Amino acid sequence: MLTPAVRFVTKGQKAGGSIHLLCHVKPGVNANREGITAVSDEAIELCVAARAREGEANKAVREVIAETLKIPKSDVEIAKGMKSREKTVLISNMVNKNKTPEEAVERIKNILREGIGR
Repeated sequence: MLTPAVRFVTKGQKAGGSIHLLCHVKPGVNANREGITAVSDEAIELCVAARAREGEANKAVREVIAETLKIPKSDVEIAKGMKSREKTVLISNMVNKNKTPEEAVERIKNILREGIGR
């Protein structure tokens, strides 16, 4: 079974957790094309204008995700794939006691889908 593109991951014994996004990144595109291009069950595709050198594309990925979700960049972290187009992006502080993890995942999927092409 494939891992879903947007999933909730617990922090071990502690309460709460984080959301992980499986992303396929296309660096070096025209600045007019920067942003989320597709959201599927397998991956979130996004384009960034920054080149894949010296962490520029990773920084741009964090900015695109933070801007789309309307959260601080400090809540967005590249957890895996620093030198790859396939990245796991960790989102903190998106699950609160008023929502279940499933509701938070659905909310994020919807926001990402709404952000396609913006």
